[in-house]
Amino acid sequence: MIMIDETQKPRLAKFRIGQVLRHRIYPFRGVVFDIDPVFNNTEEWWQAIPAEVRPRKDQPFYHLLAENDETEYVAYVSEQNLVPDTSDAPLRHPQIKELFERRKDGTFQSRMFNLN
Repeated sequence: MIMIDETQKPRLAKFRIGQVLRHRIYPFRGVVFDIDPVFNNTEEWWQAIPAEVRPRKDQPFYHLLAENDETEYVAYVSEQNLVPDTSDAPLRHPQIKELFERRKDGTFQSRMFNLN
């Protein structure tokens, strides 16, 4: 069961679905495919993060199709730990092609919510 403190007030997300982001501390980056307005994972998951780097729960959390130099995976990351990735380096996560189409300008458009 996921416990959310009722005093948490969701904030508007700073980033958007399809945006390429990188972690500000750890060496990985990825494409946003979903956003939670506040923490929405298990308490065990949150407690497993070392206290000195544990993020606040009252902020948006992003689901990323993530990758580092060794592997591809899905990451769940707080807004405070993400920054835009401006490298223009190609992404290799195999699920990107399932969920997104690449636009001519290099950005990603969701295949599920194609508003254009």
